[in-house]
Amino acid sequence: MNKKELRNFIRMQKGHFTPQELKEMSVTIMRRMMVHPRVKNCSTIMMYYSLDDEVDTHDTIDQLVKAGKKVLLPAVISDTEMELRCYEGPKDLVGGFFHIMEPIGKTFTDYSQIEVAIVPGMGFDSRCNRLGRGKGYYDRFLPLLPDAYKIGVCFDFQKMPGIPADANDIKVDEVL
Repeated sequence: MNKKELRNFIRMQKGHFTPQELKEMSVTIMRRMMVHPRVKNCSTIMMYYSLDDEVDTHDTIDQLVKAGKKVLLPAVISDTEMELRCYEGPKDLVGGFFHIMEPIGKTFTDYSQIEVAIVPGMGFDSRCNRLGRGKGYYDRFLPLLPDAYKIGVCFDFQKMPGIPADANDIKVDEVL
């Protein structure tokens, strides 16, 4: 399958679950992430504020803040770019591009401080290739984080035998 066909297939798979079922399945994934040595030992982490059809990160983000970690969330600033902003609590969120809740905190640009990046995806394969939603935001942004350990998170049904990848597609280091 090409990327468009894979996205459609995964959307169809997601359609078999209610948002509540996806939220319940997210708990196990987020628990695994929270005990991951890289996450436990980092001080600065990039997360994403999940949509209803993604691995739910909402409670985990607040747990990370309570644990004293600097949490950074992406905010879309144009049709092609996103930036990171500091997140300190739910008061820092507003509706942004594509109806995604985004942070309004201080812009963060010292990318060398980011030790771990938690990355969403429509799908991942065993070679850690990532299939995004097709806009390329993460593929353009992740090269700015060469020292960050990139962890993709997904539901089991989002693991594919293979994902077409080219030079512009950025792999993650691990998939949970």
